[in-house]
Amino acid sequence: MTAVGIEAINVFGGSAYLDVEKLARHRKLDMTRFTNLLMKEKTVALPYEDPITFGVNAAKPLIDALSAEEKDRIEMVISCTESSFDFGKSMSTYFHKLLGLNRNCRLFELKNACYSGVAGLQMAVNFVLSETSPGAKALVIATDISRFMVVEGGGALTEDWSFAEPSSGAGAVAMIVSDMPNVFQVDVGASGYYGFEVMDTCRPIPDGDAGDADLSLLSYLDCCEGSFREYAKRVEGADFANSFGYLAMHTPFGGMVKGAHRDMMRKMVKANPKEIEADFGRRLMPGLTYCQRVGNIMGATTALALVSTIENGDFETPQRVGIFSYGSGCCSEFFSGVVTKDGQERVRALRIKDQLDKRYELSMDEYEKLLVGSNVVKFGTRNVVLDADFIPQARSAQGNGTLFLKEIKEFQRRYDRIA
Repeated sequence: MTAVGIEAINVFGGSAYLDVEKLARHRKLDMTRFTNLLMKEKTVALPYEDPITFGVNAAKPLIDALSAEEKDRIEMVISCTESSFDFGKSMSTYFHKLLGLNRNCRLFELKNACYSGVAGLQMAVNFVLSETSPGAKALVIATDISRFMVVEGGGALTEDWSFAEPSSGAGAVAMIVSDMPNVFQVDVGASGYYGFEVMDTCRPIPDGDAGDADLSLLSYLDCCEGSFREYAKRVEGADFANSFGYLAMHTPFGGMVKGAHRDMMRKMVKANPKEIEADFGRRLMPGLTYCQRVGNIMGATTALALVSTIENGDFETPQRVGIFSYGSGCCSEFFSGVVTKDGQERVRALRIKDQLDKRYELSMDEYEKLLVGSNVVKFGTRNVVLDADFIPQARSAQGNGTLFLKEIKEFQRRYDRIA
């Protein structure tokens, strides 16, 4: 069978971030509850950053590393997001143009809450496996930004969402999927998917979210168990504790992952608390490292956890990584693949940690101004020229070549790079 998986992968975690402990104290949140989030920082989207700038900045280093012939073999671009700014036109068209790709290319978009990135990855994997165009590659860009205008309502959708603000981030993960899985080789057919209708979280209007935090947690736990049990039916001998060197899980915040892992270890392994804690530190903490610094980036978060695992794990010998993806509403999937030392070295060569370290730390005053300033690019904006002098230290943080939104003219977005 054709080998397939991720040939190359990269993260862009934005230009500015917020220390979320400072935010929690500023909002006068219960610090005991906040500590349980296991969050440290979150990327904050600037007014001149959008899902396109995040996605292009993540993908460009991967595209630039290809030869002209390899670049021309990208025959599919999938954008995966719940932050698109057009009900019809796919963001993939912008990615395609700004990255200078061959016009012999399928361009489309997937929306399925936080599951979208894995949905795009699996669609790309099956495109490669089909061999309808032998040697072709797919570019999958999962990109999302957070919005903080919570929809008010009655009944179930009135839970306290003040703890969503410290965990909601912005960013993108770009993946080239091909028959040269240098970074992550997918275990073909080793996949359990599990879904049902539930109103845990939703985005009923373009700039506002609604949800039930408790129901969302319960649905996540249900799907983690349900998808793994389906995986185990398809993979003989699959064992939650012993089949995977590492686990990379969708991370709305670290505390949810810790709770799901504890639930699974109790049910599947009958492990005691000491064993559970040790296993969490060994197999899951490497995947939380970047998630704790970027925050929940919805459709890109599972891929972010995978990148973090590859970067921070021990792959002196090849390791199988189990991956769990969850998207509200809901759909979930548990699948797996293998990472080698070579794959880790390829990821480390991109210096993702350095990019995160270079972000500008926003003060609380700057952050509060930003919440107002971001309204200039709210959904449906027809014409606007972005203020390039808004927090210039953040704008210049990533250096020359960083893409930013310049203006919106008759709904079309125009972009420019720092020279």
